[in-house]
Amino acid sequence: MMMMHSLSTVLACVSAVTATILENGRPRLTSFTDTKVDPTLGDFKTYDADADEISYKGRWDSKQISWWAAPGIKFGFTGQTVAVTFGNQTISSTLVAYRIAGLDWMHTNVTAGGTHQFVSPKTPGIDLAGPVSPVTFEMRVTNWAYGVQIDKVHVDSGEQLVKIPDYPRRVEFIGDSLSAGMYNTYEALAGFAYGVGAGLGDTEYSITAYPGICVADQDCWGNPRGQSHQWFYTSDTGGRAANIWGDEPEPWDFSKNPPADLAVINLGTNDANAANNVTKATYVEHYKRLIQGIHGKWPEAQVIVMQMWQGFFQDGNTYGQNIDLRDEVYSVYEYFNSEEYLTNPTTWDAVTNTTEQTGKPVSPFVHFFNTTGILQHNDIAPQWHPTDVGQIKVASHLIQYITLKLGWPLYATGPE
Repeated sequence: MMMMHSLSTVLACVSAVTATILENGRPRLTSFTDTKVDPTLGDFKTYDADADEISYKGRWDSKQISWWAAPGIKFGFTGQTVAVTFGNQTISSTLVAYRIAGLDWMHTNVTAGGTHQFVSPKTPGIDLAGPVSPVTFEMRVTNWAYGVQIDKVHVDSGEQLVKIPDYPRRVEFIGDSLSAGMYNTYEALAGFAYGVGAGLGDTEYSITAYPGICVADQDCWGNPRGQSHQWFYTSDTGGRAANIWGDEPEPWDFSKNPPADLAVINLGTNDANAANNVTKATYVEHYKRLIQGIHGKWPEAQVIVMQMWQGFFQDGNTYGQNIDLRDEVYSVYEYFNSEEYLTNPTTWDAVTNTTEQTGKPVSPFVHFFNTTGILQHNDIAPQWHPTDVGQIKVASHLIQYITLKLGWPLYATGPE
């Protein structure tokens, strides 16, 4: 009987332990606070989605619908209440992250047509007057395929929204599922692109990334176009975009924001997969075309091309790193640093399907980031994507590369 009692005790303990997933020593949340409210029960001052006080981060179309990875909104506000009414083009159950000032992210699932109150007098930190003043509200969509539509923003009656100036630096990430944080804990907000954008501090960032996409402009894993084409458009290559915009997506208005200071490209994982039938020559051609497009839109921007990590393989009694397309990526870097290109750069525009030569010599602006040795085999999860730790390792090394190569100071000295 004593043995049976001991065994049952052990099993109970094991059950208790395995039922809780710890994240940084704390139980990981798997369900989030229901923030949906009845707007008729509140006394609100309401702003339309196109109010000047609302800053849109990432890519949003003319209907205020979000696209790609980690798009968001940000504004300052007075009072102790913020609520958002979402339009009918919102995908119900979309997970969003939100926070006030420099405090930690919170999460909730939002609904099409619903009003969600994100900030109330009970929100931790809402009663603190500084140092961030006015208090800011920021919301980011975590998923690339799901999205939201902003309809209205509400604050307390008698209070107001406040326009927050953009940070002085701006980074654009262009990629696929690796940049979008696919399979990571908080999706795009756990990917290396977010880690770099937020980790630099005082930097605007956008993540134009979608799982399965190639740089080559062809169908890859159901994405009908590649980044050498789609980067010039507002919406991504998913089914949601096809349903809303069909074959006539809105070209992205590059004048909406100041030019990026830096573009970081991680593309080729899907081009390298034999299932997509992309030749190495096609890969190089379209990679060049994308950078020509970036240079055409942002002539002063620096560009970092990343060597991909294509996973690892067992090599006898150890492991090796797959380096598919490394030579091809490096050849792209060499081309843009050649005298031939720098003396008379070529630019490309996918919307008009035209190339032009600028006739103006430029200094080298393309840099090669060698990822060899940053990740080890157990940094790749069973789904062939980096673990959360793997994403952090890539972000940490890339941040240091940026600070050394471009001389950018780090400003994120506290808030995430």
